[in-house]
Amino acid sequence: MAPDRSLPPKLERLWGREPTPRRGPRPRLDLATITAAAIEIADEEGLAGVSMSSVASRVGVAATALYRYVGSKEDLLTSMADALAPHPPEPGDTPWRAYLALWTRAQRDIVLRHTWVLSITKFAPPLGPRRLLWLDRALTALSGTGLDDGEKVNVASTLTGYALTDAAIVHAANSGFEELEEAGIEGSVDYGEVLAEVLDPETYPALSSAVRAGAFRGGGGWTDDADFRFGLDLLLDGVEQLIARRATEGGLTEE
Repeated sequence: MAPDRSLPPKLERLWGREPTPRRGPRPRLDLATITAAAIEIADEEGLAGVSMSSVASRVGVAATALYRYVGSKEDLLTSMADALAPHPPEPGDTPWRAYLALWTRAQRDIVLRHTWVLSITKFAPPLGPRRLLWLDRALTALSGTGLDDGEKVNVASTLTGYALTDAAIVHAANSGFEELEEAGIEGSVDYGEVLAEVLDPETYPALSSAVRAGAFRGGGGWTDDADFRFGLDLLLDGVEQLIARRATEGGLTEE
């Protein structure tokens, strides 16, 4: 007998699977409206501005009334993280590599437009309807590549992790390096010059050589879009090699 599994209440709400009461007044609100209001507040004031009372005020009800639609603030944050993204781009006839490059950049850019989500995003399997829609489109783009379904999921998960990590780095560079900047270290070039002064070539031979050769002279700021493209191409090159290897293995099997 299969084990009895059910979604947590917050996910039941996300999927619209909560039973609708047959009696009583018709609900004035819904989870989507409440979530949209919470996202507006977070965009304006940061995540610290999001509370059950502030969201209730935004939608014009008492704070206690929100609990009819959302179980807790934690549940609301989960809903915000899922609802934040627009619908993903459609793969259509776009080649898998070009599509996944667009798909990954789009996820990164969404986070950079709403950086507060970095505080609540968890590296866990997606369970909300919007995030699963993005996963579905990535799997669609990889159709016909010869990868099995598990490999396709792993490719999508790896690219999502890269998008989130890069967004976190860019956000930190734009807002979290005050101490370095106060010391006059205002970008990668300055950082490289400082390293050149403190690194002992005997202890750090490879890094010291790279610094003195200009490894950190690529751009004036802390981050550069070329860095994002480099990492993305590195990952997609690996996917391309995996696809080629699976094609070769398939050919050998047929023989």
